[in-house]
Amino acid sequence: MKHFGFIAAVWMSIGLMSCSNQENNPVEEKSFADHFSGTVQNTRVNTAMAYIPGGEYKPFYGSDTSLVKVEPFLLDERPVTNGEYLDFVKSNPAWQKSNVKRIFADTAYLHNWSSDTTLPEGANADAPICNISWFAAKAYAESIGKRLPTLDEWEFVAMADATSPNARSKSEYSDRIIDLYLQKNRQFNPVKHSPPNYWGVYNMFDLIWEWTDDFNSILTTGDSRSGQYEDKSLFCAGGATSATDILNYAAFMRFALRTSLKADFTVANLGFRCARDTVVHLNK
Repeated sequence: MKHFGFIAAVWMSIGLMSCSNQENNPVEEKSFADHFSGTVQNTRVNTAMAYIPGGEYKPFYGSDTSLVKVEPFLLDERPVTNGEYLDFVKSNPAWQKSNVKRIFADTAYLHNWSSDTTLPEGANADAPICNISWFAAKAYAESIGKRLPTLDEWEFVAMADATSPNARSKSEYSDRIIDLYLQKNRQFNPVKHSPPNYWGVYNMFDLIWEWTDDFNSILTTGDSRSGQYEDKSLFCAGGATSATDILNYAAFMRFALRTSLKADFTVANLGFRCARDTVVHLNK
């Protein structure tokens, strides 16, 4: 079977990335971001945004019959780039790598930059920014009057292929995404050099992993948590039993990564894109 060997790697990575003490707390982490909120300087960015009309979709984790409603929203057509983030830290010195508070980003934050305001040698300014914490992504989004997409918004858009808004039922959908995940060093490639999906959104899978606002809102479960083990704050081998599509190996990879993260973590191929609410003007 195609990807047979990779399937084992999927489950192994889920176990490895999910085996942690469950200290992730979205409310607690957001309180730190709220404390920092309002102190960023505005950054001028003119990234085109795709209008997503919203709708209902079946989340990857949940009951087989539950549907989640996604309201209309706007999503950046591609990830935030190195060049854009460079402009941000120039306007916001508190987010430069030598100044950032450790509560907001770990020691790998922008570690490969030549200086606080110099991209790594040979870096493409149009490639996605990586080594960015959730706090930093939130601050950047605030500086341009946007926000991070929610997990449901991101996954709703991610269901699309080039021709349909929901391609989950297509046998090649997950296989194609896994093929993209297998490509090494793809985070160094420039944005928008591959075709957009049905919504006109680029690079959902072929360049980087992406932060969502509520990245740690899903707690995967499995036999190791339902067994007779006293420490229920530890969890491993996250959760095929509660997944709605056990053959969607690409989604298992995404959720395994998300459950392994904390808000101050930075990863070499983890970046972000921004979203914004739609504004409806009503005549009164």
